[in-house]
Amino acid sequence: MGATVKTGGYKRILLKLSGEALMGEEKYGINPPTLTRIAEEVMELRAAGVEVAVVIGGGNIFRGVQGATKGMDRASADYMGMLATCINSLALQDALEKLGGSTRVLSAIKMEQIAEPYIRRRAVRHLEKGRVVIFAAGTGNPYFTTDTAASLRGMEINAEVILKATKVDGVYDSDPTKNKDARRYRTVTYMDVLKKQLNVMDSTAISLCMDNKLPIVVFDMTNKGNIGKAVLSPGDIGTLVGAAETVMA
Repeated sequence: MGATVKTGGYKRILLKLSGEALMGEEKYGINPPTLTRIAEEVMELRAAGVEVAVVIGGGNIFRGVQGATKGMDRASADYMGMLATCINSLALQDALEKLGGSTRVLSAIKMEQIAEPYIRRRAVRHLEKGRVVIFAAGTGNPYFTTDTAASLRGMEINAEVILKATKVDGVYDSDPTKNKDARRYRTVTYMDVLKKQLNVMDSTAISLCMDNKLPIVVFDMTNKGNIGKAVLSPGDIGTLVGAAETVMA
């Protein structure tokens, strides 16, 4: 369902942002300058003709797994996390529209006063019309992460790649913050990610991408302009996660 990597850049992408990416230097919540910078980079992609969909986590506000470890019912905690993603989605929508962008927030949980319900064909149509589509509330189900939501939505809209925005410049064979000799992969297969338990996305998300040959680019979004580079000049930054025949080519 997903396409293989093209050297000339991508036409339709899904950008996966963590909630923590919106914090900037803050310890909690949303940092307005950081939010504006992300919105500016997304608008630059739109100006280049790239169709952009976004999935945002909610960890800057509430993380379901952490709530569950402190005694909260896991399903209830996950639903709270989904609502946190809706707050982040509305914030990004506002930032994009202040820059003149056309956007739609589609939520997996019905809340029609603030977002459209998620319908796959409607999402694709919005993308075709040049709107930035922001998918909120994960998959709408507890026990699934927003990484899995990104993989699922990426396949449903026939995205050519998932861009996994992080605070490190790719995938390493060990934690680079703890091991100064950690080696960064330029390319790595889905199977190696699973076997070596590399910190890319959760196993469900990786398996979905592997089964449907949807490539993932893991890159550092803290440097301004890197989102555009990851899309328009694939291979120049980050780590490509894909099928063996793709990454070894």
